[in-house]
Amino acid sequence: MASEQIGYRGPTACAAAGITYRQLDYWARTGLVEPSVRPAHGSGTQRLYSFRDVVVLKIVKRFLDTGVSLQNIRTAVQHLRERGFRDLERMTLMSDGATVYECTSPDEVHALLQGGQGIFGIAVGVVWRDVESALSQLHGERVDTGETLVGHNPADELARRRNRAV
Repeated sequence: MASEQIGYRGPTACAAAGITYRQLDYWARTGLVEPSVRPAHGSGTQRLYSFRDVVVLKIVKRFLDTGVSLQNIRTAVQHLRERGFRDLERMTLMSDGATVYECTSPDEVHALLQGGQGIFGIAVGVVWRDVESALSQLHGERVDTGETLVGHNPADELARRRNRAV
């Protein structure tokens, strides 16, 4: 089953990203990270987040934990959204605490480090694998039928797709 056909409810997304439900709700209502599978339509409806949404939630959490302002995080997420979140797992996001930079090569990382100010980075591939691991222990939901999937590992689907492509 394609991972695009699997959604994660709010509590599952929170557990995998390490955030509170209050943060998740606020970020969805303000458009920072909206559920791409199924948004909430009035009270009582369940938002469904994609695997990629959960990765972005965890990236936002990591930036907040290091002191980057929500405004700067919002700018970075908007940039990622404009790129269509392509190649996230190969990306390194760097920040000097004020600005977030996308680095796709070691040379770009090195150039930033040469600037002399304090820099920290998030290797998105590591976050990607952390989320895969967390979600493999939690419940997903089939988008088409609503069937609960216990312990679905998105990496299994990715491995199947890679094998088919070869």
